[in-house]
Amino acid sequence: MLDLTPRREDLEPIELASRAEISALQLERLKRTLRRAYERVPHYRRAFEAAGVHPDDLASLADIARFPFTCKEDLRAGYPFGLFAVPREEIVRLHASSGTTGRPTVVGYTRGDIEVWAGLVARSIRASGGRPGMKLHNAYGYGLFTGGLGLHYGAERLGLTTIPVSGGMTERQVQLIVDFEPDIITVTPSYMLALLDEFRHQGRDPSATSLKVGIFGAEPWTDAMRAEIEAAFDMHAIDIYGLSEVMGPGVANECVESKDGLTIWEDHFYPEIVEPQSGSVLPDGARGELVLTTLTKEGMPIIRYRTRDLTRLLPGTARNMRRMERITGRSDDMMIVRGVNVFPSQIEEQIFKVKGLAPHYQVVLTREERLDQLEVLVEALPLLAEAAERRISAVELGNRIKSVIGVTARITVTDPGGVERSQGKARRVVDKRPRA
Repeated sequence: MLDLTPRREDLEPIELASRAEISALQLERLKRTLRRAYERVPHYRRAFEAAGVHPDDLASLADIARFPFTCKEDLRAGYPFGLFAVPREEIVRLHASSGTTGRPTVVGYTRGDIEVWAGLVARSIRASGGRPGMKLHNAYGYGLFTGGLGLHYGAERLGLTTIPVSGGMTERQVQLIVDFEPDIITVTPSYMLALLDEFRHQGRDPSATSLKVGIFGAEPWTDAMRAEIEAAFDMHAIDIYGLSEVMGPGVANECVESKDGLTIWEDHFYPEIVEPQSGSVLPDGARGELVLTTLTKEGMPIIRYRTRDLTRLLPGTARNMRRMERITGRSDDMMIVRGVNVFPSQIEEQIFKVKGLAPHYQVVLTREERLDQLEVLVEALPLLAEAAERRISAVELGNRIKSVIGVTARITVTDPGGVERSQGKARRVVDKRPRA
């Protein structure tokens, strides 16, 4: 693999700043963000007053722990535009993520927010080894999902020739990689393994491609997956992190020269790790739930957002900004399937709409031929005795899940009593995907 370490002169000044300089900038921006949220977003004014705090109470970075959390439920309660800090007319872009009851979480961006986002993704691509003039094959989905457009704008900002392929059409993806000779590919790691299989199916040598860097995110992946991708394609496999509620891709990114965790772009996001049950702040190095506060967002500032992602904060290495360890799990029951956020309650809601099915179900996650597979085991009511009737119900449930949630599911309708019972909390999700 090529040495793609960025030159020091190509880095932004903040990437070379000391911890003291970073912390001073964070405090300044955090004060401004708290005041903006308090003065312009009724939800935050009510939440701050209920917690007995005021923006003026922030005298140090540690004081942020006195302020209330923002949860996904708060965003849903404000659907669609209730958490915007500017008039809707100043919002130039909307994105949304899936919701558990058909109501998504909506995020709005001002023109300034789009500029910042593009700059952070450009910074992330450069940290991954990207350079102006390279070609980037973007296989993330375009649309309300932030992945496709987020990487697209950042690639153009950095000066890359951007190829907006989007997802799907695996055979064509391989042909375009061969024909267009991109230097970088951005895609989910599981789909990259599917592309690897297609290269081999076509009798092509993946290590002979032009690819030098793969930037992978939107779902958990393992060191074993990284090793296989790097060995097969002879390229760097780099981790990127983001979530739509905070911005999208580009909140944190690995540095190609170290590959030792994701550097959080702390000039725009203030990270904390909290104990999932109590919400108390944990010291750096302790594993817990990641909480993020935006420091520069205009359209929709977010204060202490509980991401539900489990990780820990580590000292900086390639940069002085802190790193986060690769996500090890969730503090809630959300699943990530091929880059789509899926909650068991979403599936349960659709089961209730199909006649003949009982509310006893289990979701089984596996990985077949490189891609995540979702199977729903659900019990038939006694009245649904005929096999043909069960097949009809299975097709209807599968169609509902695909239409509402956006993922393809294999549906297995069992006899009454066929789904595992629990003496305590129901075991709704069985994740059989490899962890290492």
